[in-house]
Amino acid sequence: MRRRILLAILMAVAVTACALGIPLGFSATAVVESITREELGARARQIAATLDDQLAGGGDLDINSLQLGVPPGGHLVVTLPDTGQRDEFGTPLRGETVTESVPIVQHGSVRLSIDATPMRTTQTQVALLVVLVVIAAIGGGTAVATVTARRLARPLDHVADRASRLGAGDFRLDRTRYDVPELDSVAEALDASATALAQLVQRERELVGDVSHQLRSRLTSLQLRIEELTVVPDKEVAAEAQAALEQAERLAEVLDELMAAAREARSAGAVPVDLATELPSIADEWRAPLRAVGRSLKVKIEPGLFAKASPGRLREVIGVLLDNALRHGSGTVTLSAREGVAATGDTVVIEVTDLGQGVPDELAEHVFERGVSGGGSTGLGLALARALIDSDGGRLELSVKRPATFTVFLPVPRAGDVQGVRWPAERSPR
Repeated sequence: MRRRILLAILMAVAVTACALGIPLGFSATAVVESITREELGARARQIAATLDDQLAGGGDLDINSLQLGVPPGGHLVVTLPDTGQRDEFGTPLRGETVTESVPIVQHGSVRLSIDATPMRTTQTQVALLVVLVVIAAIGGGTAVATVTARRLARPLDHVADRASRLGAGDFRLDRTRYDVPELDSVAEALDASATALAQLVQRERELVGDVSHQLRSRLTSLQLRIEELTVVPDKEVAAEAQAALEQAERLAEVLDELMAAAREARSAGAVPVDLATELPSIADEWRAPLRAVGRSLKVKIEPGLFAKASPGRLREVIGVLLDNALRHGSGTVTLSAREGVAATGDTVVIEVTDLGQGVPDELAEHVFERGVSGGGSTGLGLALARALIDSDGGRLELSVKRPATFTVFLPVPRAGDVQGVRWPAERSPR
């Protein structure tokens, strides 16, 4: 795209420069010749007027008195047909000359010639100057074309990248705008689509979770009832019950496999993230805004913590929680990370808390719903953050209402997730 825009602008600049430069070059050389001939003609007319005065007074023709009117290196020829007199001043010229002839009132003529080389040299210089101007115009046009192509192509590339990330399940909002109304409207539409898709995906996954829970509960109840039939005295009934129980157990295994596959599909873009490196980097971006309102940010991270997540999504989610603490909380903000389950270590817990008044009871159950806000904001941040974490196979919960504590639960990566990563030794046997 950038190349096409650049070539189109350069083509327009080149055509314009040539369309103006070529006629300008010819006009400039013609002007130089016209000025040279005009000056030579003025000298010839002056000489002719002097000769008229000499001849009108009845005196003899004095050619030497006219030398001041002859240019350096020029050649003057005075012809009087009535007397057959022909006088010359200067050395006859060879090669190309510029000549102007002027009639004398007393029946004669004056012919003044100069070497054309100086005029041609001046014409060449003027033509080169025009060429330089054209080249400078093309160079300036190239610079403008490059800037314009970059200004137009970069937003298009950014929009295309955002659309690609949106299709891949990255629902982060991007507030970048380009000062181009058409592109800004596309960016607004992508933001709206990202929010809508995030909410849709979140509702679908909640539905899948609810359906899975209900199926598992009913299936467990069915298995218990079938197990009672496997011990009845009637052997045929017991055999059929045993076969039904095996089918129910297989169905439970299939359900577990489907749920596991769904979790794996959700976190397809997640990679092992070193929280000891990633979280402080995120926190550094928020220290200045908090410091500007007289608040501080503390970071507490247990060493050796790895979580399976998408770095971009994790950065966006933690940013939303810190921004929420900045807008609606007070006092010191704490960002901490620890193991979620000490016995197995299969979960990492990230918490963001502050010393504010917390979340009102009537708002706590709806804080992750779209459009719900206790401080006059859009109410999209927490809903989007939950959808992003859910996309990586994690969870985002309001664990404590007062003071407000938002907790992110992320899975611990397995050693086979990425080749070449040296994982820390397990603290306890599995």
